[in-house]
Amino acid sequence: MAGCKACGPGYSSPLDAMKGPREEIVYLPCIYCNTGILKPDYLATVDVDPKSPSYCDQVIRCLCPLSGDQVIRCLCPLSGDQVIRCLCPLSGDQVIHRLPMPNLRDELHHSGWNACSSCFGDASKKRNRLILPSLISSRIYVVDVGTNPRAPQMHKMVEPVDLFWKCGLANPHTTHCLANGQIMISCLGEPGGNGKGGFVLLDGETFEVVGNWEHPGEAAPFGYDFWYQPRHNVMISTEWGAPKALANGFNPDHVKEGLYGSSLHIWDWTSHRKLQTLDLGEDGAIPLEVRFLHDRDATEGYVGCALKGSVFRFYKTPKGDWAAEKVISVPSKKVEGWVLPEMPSLITDILISLDDRYIYFSNWLHGDIRQYDITDRRNPRLVGQVFLGGSIVSDGPIRVLEDPEPQPPPRFLQGRRVPGGPQMLQLSLDGRRLYVTTSLFSGWDKQFYPDMTQ
Repeated sequence: MAGCKACGPGYSSPLDAMKGPREEIVYLPCIYCNTGILKPDYLATVDVDPKSPSYCDQVIRCLCPLSGDQVIRCLCPLSGDQVIRCLCPLSGDQVIHRLPMPNLRDELHHSGWNACSSCFGDASKKRNRLILPSLISSRIYVVDVGTNPRAPQMHKMVEPVDLFWKCGLANPHTTHCLANGQIMISCLGEPGGNGKGGFVLLDGETFEVVGNWEHPGEAAPFGYDFWYQPRHNVMISTEWGAPKALANGFNPDHVKEGLYGSSLHIWDWTSHRKLQTLDLGEDGAIPLEVRFLHDRDATEGYVGCALKGSVFRFYKTPKGDWAAEKVISVPSKKVEGWVLPEMPSLITDILISLDDRYIYFSNWLHGDIRQYDITDRRNPRLVGQVFLGGSIVSDGPIRVLEDPEPQPPPRFLQGRRVPGGPQMLQLSLDGRRLYVTTSLFSGWDKQFYPDMTQ
């Protein structure tokens, strides 16, 4: 990067990115929905620079069931060397700035950038705007993080009516920047609350809604995440469920009624046409986060399927079409004192290290984060695991039956109990620090972890 005077944002390759500088700040969406507090969501700027006076560091010993030389560290912490290094997210003293949104009840969720490594060859592009879609209100906020990265300011607001009328879509989720300068955002549904897996395009300069990415009538039944691989002219999208079904919590009957998805959708990246749908079946119910390998020549990746605790590998076949196979299964636990006799692990987020050596995922209900070696792509090997809260902590009301794995102790940071379970994950570029947050979606937080919303 130092010798590239005419390059755009990001890095020339994933392996080059691993050599990049250590992160100094992180941006964290914080929500008030379903808390009973009538305040706007806000974007927190968190200092994660160990050399900074506003950085807070705490070391906690943990009982890690596996040992090895792998290093896992996180905001709500992890480490394979059995040392948890935590940046005290509960203390708040390293939150150096808060930017409140101008509206109530937005439900900030995922975030993305206006430009990234997709624009690496374009020196006119800068990664200076953070895109914040709102799952409930369907607003999209554009935040200026370039003028003062430590104190971001609001740049623009895209109103939900623009998504409704121009695209027939609502409930925006995943944001990806494109090589042509546009911004693409997946959506969960349409304005009436039914499922509709379409995609909104924003102009990368004005942030006005351009229109739909997909062709008319070709939206998927449900939407959630997506990942594209231009070298192989393919994009793959996933499914959560109908917004009207999931908004206020999870009802198992809604799965039987067909209000949740279980398919991957394969798209032609150039023509924007849907080519194929892979039904993952019962074991693949609610496929959420999808990740291609970072190797740009690879034609495979993984998707985490929440309801049955499964990870599927998807791949291009010698015939040129796509297929999927289950490669990881986290068994449900037989329990007493819970709403159902069996508790799924509920895989909610996955990521792959930039060198394609490890996959990480969070079991939001069981409370653990797992690290698998995926050098053998079809046979991942568990090499790291740590519990960070969850529903089966040893001092809680739920008892696990017929299980050789002991119920984990609760996790405390700065003397305060960590509520909820591990959910969103972000790995540092060098692969040495894993940042973790605990909120999934406020309606589900309130249902499964009511202490989180108090």
